[in-house]
Amino acid sequence: MSDGTKIEWTDATWNPIVGCSVVSPGCTNCYAMRLAGTRMKSHPSRVGLTRDSKAGPVWTGEVRFMKPWLTQPLRWSKPRMIFVCAHADLFHEAVPDKWIDRVFAVMALAPHHTFQVLTKRPERMRDYLAGYSCDGARRLNIAAAAGRLIEGGDWAGDTVAKAEWPLPNVWLGTSVEDQRRADERIPLLLDTPAAVRWISAEPLLGPIDLTKIDGGSLDPEARGIAVNALTGGRASASPWHLNWVVAGGESGPGARPMHPGWARSLRDQCAAVGVPFLFKQWGEWASVLDRDRDDPDWRAYYPRHERIGNRVLNLAGGCGFHGERVHIMHRIGKKAAGRLLDGVIHDAYPEVRSHG
Repeated sequence: MSDGTKIEWTDATWNPIVGCSVVSPGCTNCYAMRLAGTRMKSHPSRVGLTRDSKAGPVWTGEVRFMKPWLTQPLRWSKPRMIFVCAHADLFHEAVPDKWIDRVFAVMALAPHHTFQVLTKRPERMRDYLAGYSCDGARRLNIAAAAGRLIEGGDWAGDTVAKAEWPLPNVWLGTSVEDQRRADERIPLLLDTPAAVRWISAEPLLGPIDLTKIDGGSLDPEARGIAVNALTGGRASASPWHLNWVVAGGESGPGARPMHPGWARSLRDQCAAVGVPFLFKQWGEWASVLDRDRDDPDWRAYYPRHERIGNRVLNLAGGCGFHGERVHIMHRIGKKAAGRLLDGVIHDAYPEVRSHG
């Protein structure tokens, strides 16, 4: 947990829960997993959360509730954006509902902060939050958790019980690294009550068309029917849409390159409909040759020694010189690669509502 962070799209991280498990390719080089199995391996909060493998540390699936860290945001007086469970997934299948209740209780009691929740398990997030808005049972559980957080906390329980829903200071998001995961997760996010819905396409490992999301994960009968996640357009049973898109390449050991066309496409999709877009980083890799721009007649000779240590990447994600929009990517490091996308820093955020 840190009051301050190097993550470009937030101000602080808060880790009332730690531990996770690998569910998709975007998890392969997870920084939290690597940290838990290396520098923090012997720290009491991380012991036993990872196992060693040939590829490095891997989550065991164990999760841990960090009670001493739970109420820290209540002690931060200056308003800030807070990334919730940066070293876990709040909606992991092993996390009991009562832990989630306590986290939501803290968020409800700290309306001066903006909390950014990110999950790869949007189905559980939707089901959990549906219990709040549909039958009121979740609201009562969260209110009861709030009352237990603070000595003489009847006022806290009453405050949460009367809170506006969805909580206006809680942004709910899902991680998507390619079109398959976007199709699986975004419709579930769109079906979740939230003040702000957002996605993190990081690491971006393939092209994503947010205007043509398959609605099958929400309704099997809608499989193959396109949902425009940026406008809430049909075919979707929900009028809700994405309010924010974050995208970026991968950093750290084993980082995979991101094709420039994937980031540009997301930027342009958002710009077309006025959805805020934030480009986090290129990651470890940068393009050193755009064949369509630098060699449109395919006349250049690319001797093997010039390609050692480089990756040849086409728009579809394949390697090699055959395919559309071929780039030669070179690993230059996160700092050198930077955050400029076509010479521009993209740092847009959704409007933050004024809270009490």
